[in-house]
Amino acid sequence: MALKHNPSSKHVDYTKVDTSYLEHRQLKKGAAGWILLAGLGVAYVISGDFSGWNLGLAEGGWGGLLIAFVLMGIMYTCMVFGLAELSSTLPTAGAGYGFARRALGPLGGFATGMAILIEYAVAPAAIATFIGGYVRALGLPESIPIWLVYLVCYALFIGIHIFGVGEALKLMFVITAVALIALITFVVAMVPHFQSANLFDIAPTDAAGASEFLPFGNAGILAALVFGIWFFLAVEGVPLAAEESADPKRDMPRGIITAVLILVCSGAAMLILVPGTAGADAMSVSDNPLPEALRHVYGQNSAVAAFVNWAGLFGLVASFFSIVFAYSRQLFALSRAGYLPKALSLTTKRKTPYLALIVPGTIGFALAAILQNGGLLINIAVFGATVSYVLLNLSHIVLRFREPDLKRGYRTPGGVVTTSIALVLAIVAVVATFFVDILAAGITAGIFLLAIAYFWFYSRHHLVASAPEEEFAALAKAEAELN
Repeated sequence: MALKHNPSSKHVDYTKVDTSYLEHRQLKKGAAGWILLAGLGVAYVISGDFSGWNLGLAEGGWGGLLIAFVLMGIMYTCMVFGLAELSSTLPTAGAGYGFARRALGPLGGFATGMAILIEYAVAPAAIATFIGGYVRALGLPESIPIWLVYLVCYALFIGIHIFGVGEALKLMFVITAVALIALITFVVAMVPHFQSANLFDIAPTDAAGASEFLPFGNAGILAALVFGIWFFLAVEGVPLAAEESADPKRDMPRGIITAVLILVCSGAAMLILVPGTAGADAMSVSDNPLPEALRHVYGQNSAVAAFVNWAGLFGLVASFFSIVFAYSRQLFALSRAGYLPKALSLTTKRKTPYLALIVPGTIGFALAAILQNGGLLINIAVFGATVSYVLLNLSHIVLRFREPDLKRGYRTPGGVVTTSIALVLAIVAVVATFFVDILAAGITAGIFLLAIAYFWFYSRHHLVASAPEEEFAALAKAEAELN
């Protein structure tokens, strides 16, 4: 039965639930310290170093992608400082949805959560197509359909997550370490062969502002922004592990800031060395750019290329594996609070949200198998991401002004100036998604609007007041009324 009594907003209604409701929706506490959280942050993104980013060379040339990388690196770094503050202040599995729920109300919270969910549900599908490219490069016969690779990825790694979060995060950490070793090996092997002329081997077009540095002109910078994002996409998911961390107020800031600094360094190294050794033109269409670059330099039978190919597969798996964790936690939190069907937040005896793992995984597998187009899937994921970035940065700014005395475990250097820089760049990135692929952006925007309609006409009348994110919002309202 829906209660007209409403502890946190006059625009929503809360449904009465029995005392066992939250007992069947529990996550495992204390499964991750800050080192595992930093590893999780790197794991989310490390596949972006191995494949996908290089497609931006075909959109903006090396110069356009370089500018995109710098701008998006600034955006993510500034945003991560804001998220470090928010996650130490409001440590729940809802993360982005929870932050925006407190700052922007129920609609803002749901919109942020759905944008993040779209990003995290689609990103593994894109990564699955890149895993398929690496597996083909290792000799998978053409007679075996590539969708079988996607199916194995989803079935195996969702199964591991269902088994237990502690085991999953530790395995993810090991896989990520192997991938980082591969990146270091690549750097050591390729530095002696770097030639700056290779960066500029894409012939300039007749576009406005075209040059060797910007072969596709000034418009190429905007087009490359989506692929600049791919170097960092999903690092903002670290706060989703808040309810499973040992000490979120201390561990969350240390974990997410360490992760983004590692990713800035690794992304810069790949951006310079891959096209700087094998040529920007050749790498702009590669499904497995790191092994291809090594084979270009050391020959087709190169042992180091084979190692990086195998270890690169670990990098792709690390991101796939960890983003599966991320989408399940975002879906779990939205479902637990009643924004999405409540059954999706049920957990097993091992405290894992099995339906929140399986349902988006099934959708992601279908997208990968039907489309088999990593570039298109990147564009869809990035649209969801950029919308969420606008709302996340806005949430930090609003909370700083509205609740200046809120107890914070960490304070963002530069305060709202830092997140305002990220906000402006995030808005530019949203606009860029329409320039790169208006069909993908339009379809994703349509799905997003359908979700908003579901909230407006149904779920806002069936929320759960005892969900942690809703309790945070109710507490804020009660404190405001007392003051």
